[in-house]
Amino acid sequence: MNSVPPAAPALPAASPRSADLIARSRAVVWHPCTQMKDHEWLPLVPVAKAEGVWLETPDGHRIIDAVSSWWTNIFGHRHPVIVEHLKRQLDTLDHVLLAGFTHEPVVSLSEKLVALTPEGLSRCFYADNGSSAVEVALKMSVHYWRNVGRPEKTRFAALSNGYHGETLGALGVGDTGLYRDTYKSLLLDPVVLPSPDCSLMQVGGRGAGESWEDYSRRRFADARQILEAHADTLAAVIVEPLVQCAGGMRMYHAIWLKLLREACDALGIHLIADEIATGFGRTGQLFACDHANITPDFICLSKGITGGTLPLAVTLTNERVYEAFYDDYATGKAFLHSHSYTGNPLACAAALGTLAVFDQCNWMAIVRGLGQLMWTQTAALRQHPQVAEVRQQGMILAVELAQSPHQRAPYPAADRRGLRAYQHALTRGVLLRPLGNTLYLMPPYVITAAELGRVCDVLIEAVDVATRP
Repeated sequence: MNSVPPAAPALPAASPRSADLIARSRAVVWHPCTQMKDHEWLPLVPVAKAEGVWLETPDGHRIIDAVSSWWTNIFGHRHPVIVEHLKRQLDTLDHVLLAGFTHEPVVSLSEKLVALTPEGLSRCFYADNGSSAVEVALKMSVHYWRNVGRPEKTRFAALSNGYHGETLGALGVGDTGLYRDTYKSLLLDPVVLPSPDCSLMQVGGRGAGESWEDYSRRRFADARQILEAHADTLAAVIVEPLVQCAGGMRMYHAIWLKLLREACDALGIHLIADEIATGFGRTGQLFACDHANITPDFICLSKGITGGTLPLAVTLTNERVYEAFYDDYATGKAFLHSHSYTGNPLACAAALGTLAVFDQCNWMAIVRGLGQLMWTQTAALRQHPQVAEVRQQGMILAVELAQSPHQRAPYPAADRRGLRAYQHALTRGVLLRPLGNTLYLMPPYVITAAELGRVCDVLIEAVDVATRP
């Protein structure tokens, strides 16, 4: 089957300068999450500068970043407060190893994170990307059980359709075949729990008259039985709280998290909350775990932590875990995990700038208000004949396309309906990057009502274009 979607209206013709940059990129850059052959007919989009919610090409074509550049730029591009923090830090300290050394930015950031994250998380271990933060949590959990005399607890439980990153450990606790299947022989074999995904497209899932809460409770009853059967060998359960982002923006009720926390406590299993995408306000609370009022044993943070300016990740845990490693060196209990750029001062300064922006006003009220605006301005999609469902959590809105919504029949992946939507939105000055048949919005919190209205209008257009025969 031809993998090239029907022709979309073209972007303005690239200038010689832009065309040269595109050609040079194709010659030497292997772009992520991409079949590079597509770029024989699908032009790369060169970006020369950015500010707020806007990206700008070398030719002056402006594009609204409606996905926050892979969910990172929560306060838009080049926020002046974050930029100023970076400039000041550049004048004093660029980088120093964190083994045996420390510095003001990493201490201040750690103090603030301990104060902001769910109560009881008291120790910060730094890495430089979300997958690495997950790796830290997995290793730390298994090592903890070894240190306390339970070396048999080496396995992990994870949700069906879950995603936690691309490094082998993180991929090993994921359940998205698109990313996992090729490398299956290299990966961990997790205990898979049924996802509480409340989508109406879940085959055999929630009925039209069943509430999210009731369905999530029902799904947890099955998960609890699996956890009980494997408790003796399970080190931890890892979940994306409330929203399974890379798995298609599938969502579930907070009661499932509360029940999971209770079960982990009763069965002696760690709970790892992967809040790499949901942390720092995206769901309408500062952290998704806050919706359930729970504290995980480990929380993994990245993406929005620096406002999308520099790579940084952190895994927070509690004193009980920390104390299990605190001993004489000869006991072999030390956690000897490291990254060259652990706790980089510039990245920590950017994170401090991000937290300073949070201090300026009640951003959670703003996020909830913008979320409500997104919901009302996409009302037409809830009646669209090829839309199976519109679902939302905070400032994440997802639109799932289907060939036959009533029969829960998705479009074939080979149709590349999402790519059609992406192409159309670019011609209208909006960046969408759909996940298969799921189109979604995850814009920066600084987007104006007028800009958001434009994005929603283009999303509606993109659905129409993507679902044409």
